[in-house]
This record gives sequence, structure tokens and C-alpha cells, in this order.
Amino acid sequence: MDDKTKRIAALNDLLRTTFNPAAGRVVVTRGIQALHPDDRTQIFSLVKTFNAFTPDNDPYGEHDFGAVEHNGNKAFWKIDYYAPDMMHGREDPSDPAQTVRVMTIMLANEY
Repeated sequence: MDDKTKRIAALNDLLRTTFNPAAGRVVVTRGIQALHPDDRTQIFSLVKTFNAFTPDNDPYGEHDFGAVEHNGNKAFWKIDYYAPDMMHGREDPSDPAQTVRVMTIMLANEY
């Protein structure tokens, strides 16, 4: 894994593990929002502690996708990269000054 990929993975991990607004934005779908608050909280905790990255679910080593399961609900989380204007994608997400990270948490059946 090269230095740029390691930097991207570290920035993605920072957002995923902290939900810190300074690291990016976290959005949830209607399906996640409709869950009981306790189930939602548990799914968020599972996303934050996820570390089961493999070549199958993380082929580029960026730590930008994962799946968790709680109480019969399978949820996905995915991190996308945008330019600061939020109108365009970002080709070099290793630069946090030029990249807005958006992590979407959704039920698998909403994908």
C-alpha cells in the first residue's frame, strides 16, 4: 500500500470512528432513521468499531466501505469524496483541505 492510500485510509478511519464533523459528514438513509433509537445507536457503534477490512471488501485499501449486522438489520456504510463545492467528485481524496468526506449509512435493502 502506498503512502497516498495509507493517508486516505487514515482520513476515512478518522471520520468513521469518530463521526467528527471536522473529518467529514455523516448521513443516514430513511431506513436507518426509521429504526428504533437503540438499534440505530448500536449500528453506529458497530460502524465506529468496524475493522474487518479484507481484500474482498476493501480492494483498494482505502477503508471506504463496510457492512455490519445488528438485530436482523444488515447495514452498509460507504465513504464518498467531494470537492469543497460539493458539486463534483474529488479525484485525490488524500488532501483533506480539498476533500469533503461524506459517509452514508444505509440498510442493505436500500442499496
